[in-house]
Amino acid sequence: MATRNLTYTTFCNEIADLEKYPVDWKYKGKRPALIDFYASWCGPCKMLAPLLEELSEEYAGKVDIYKVDVDKEEHLARIFDIRSIPTLIAVPVVGKPERSLGAKSKEQLRELLNGLK
Repeated sequence: MATRNLTYTTFCNEIADLEKYPVDWKYKGKRPALIDFYASWCGPCKMLAPLLEELSEEYAGKVDIYKVDVDKEEHLARIFDIRSIPTLIAVPVVGKPERSLGAKSKEQLRELLNGLK
């Protein structure tokens, strides 16, 4: 499975209903997820993108990897108070999401994904 781009609507349908639960949102997914907030002009984001594509194949069926273009989805970027990109949000099936800032190596990304349950 390749990474999937999220819009506000698909986020609300697949990840969490931000209309109903804008602050303490409830994750709708059946497996953990990683959400990459990025921009097409961002150098570190461009370095991270192929690693996330590779890992989306490696972790297919175990972790869902999504992307949010902060320029196209300004509303989502505001909701999550994205001030620096890339910003990764690791979403466990149960528990609170965790934020990670900046580009990561493939090994750091694996550690992040392996920590999701």
